[in-house]
Amino acid sequence: MGEHVIKMPDIGEGVAEAELVEWNVAIGAQVREDEVLASVMTDKATVEIPSPRDGKILWFGADVGDTVAVGAPIIRLEVAGEGNVKPGEALEDMPAPEKPEEKAPEKSLEKPSEKPSGAAKPAPAPTPRPKPAPAPAAIMPAAVPRRAPGEKPLAAPSVRKRAMDAGVDLRHVPGTGGAGRITHGDLDAFIASGGETAAPARTGHVADTSVTEIKVVGLRRKIAEQMATAKSRIPHITYVDEVDVTALEDLRARLNSDRKEGQPKLTLLPFLMRAMVRAIGEQPQMNARFDDEAGVIHRYGGMHMGVAAQTGGGLVVPVVRHAEALGLWATAAELSRLAEAARAGTATREELTGSTITITSLGKMGGIVTTPVINYPEVAIIGVNKIRTLPVWQDGEFVPRKMMNLSSSFDHRVIDGWDAAVFIQRIKGLLESPATIFIED
Repeated sequence: MGEHVIKMPDIGEGVAEAELVEWNVAIGAQVREDEVLASVMTDKATVEIPSPRDGKILWFGADVGDTVAVGAPIIRLEVAGEGNVKPGEALEDMPAPEKPEEKAPEKSLEKPSEKPSGAAKPAPAPTPRPKPAPAPAAIMPAAVPRRAPGEKPLAAPSVRKRAMDAGVDLRHVPGTGGAGRITHGDLDAFIASGGETAAPARTGHVADTSVTEIKVVGLRRKIAEQMATAKSRIPHITYVDEVDVTALEDLRARLNSDRKEGQPKLTLLPFLMRAMVRAIGEQPQMNARFDDEAGVIHRYGGMHMGVAAQTGGGLVVPVVRHAEALGLWATAAELSRLAEAARAGTATREELTGSTITITSLGKMGGIVTTPVINYPEVAIIGVNKIRTLPVWQDGEFVPRKMMNLSSSFDHRVIDGWDAAVFIQRIKGLLESPATIFIED
């Protein structure tokens, strides 16, 4: 028997490290070639690490939440035949085996920049192996224990999505796959057995003294860091104006009724993006990034519009590149493609980075007014609120009109309030007279 060490792969050009966000296997598990061992994240893009060989997991070099340098050892396998290291080599760098009765201590959260230069060395605490699963026939609501706080059930993204859609807490579902991994069959059996598919209803008023510790890792940590940076470094000015979208909604309905086979259904966003292209052409300072450390504004000719999208894992910002070169239907098609990739977790690093201005929308839940946080280091973000039918005084009488607020924020260091108002007023005028969006100069 030999031993094979798997190192953090080179994920992409310019990426020197990645955050470990999930172990898909446990120490002692037998794995097959190409089986997914772990998931790592950088710049909001998640990458799976497959096993290059059949073997048995001997050791982990990092914990979930750790930032690991490219080239650092992360997994050690026992393999048949010759490995790529000598058995027992560099044992002084490995953590001592964890005793069964001892629980690995929680690691404190650290920003990637605060990790020591020796982060390539293995972390001391291996991921605990999930509890063995009972036979499917024994899966009954009363017999299904919750996993320990902080113990994340192992499951593929597709299984997690199905469970979320069905209202199932995967901590209740025993797994029969390798290392206790929850399979689609396990989820089906749990639901079919009448397992708990929602939070149990409380009877009476009972004090709940439980405290659940949730380690902030992966996409959620990226979001937290990005929001903290944006709010601490950018002095925001938020400008809100009301837009009459009655004519726009009529046009949208007409175009959707006449759309050709294969064309996506039009939402409000493609119209907004086309209006923004026109408005940015008149105020190019909105399509920029501010390097505040160097004191340089980078103004872009290409309009790469990020569209904030909520997914099961958190907020991501897919980017429609060169929106200035896309027509209405092409914009809608690209939006649809990117939204599906974001929901499925298959969006690439390039599709999630590089925006020069961002749109944020909560759809029908958009509220009346929001205060959007700028996507650092950009200088502007356009916020869309929900459409409401309101009585509007027009020509001596009240008439029903479809009204919507635009709540948008700007970096006040580089965008003056007057310019922000002019920009939004221009977009408002285009949306209220939607035919003018398509008039070429």
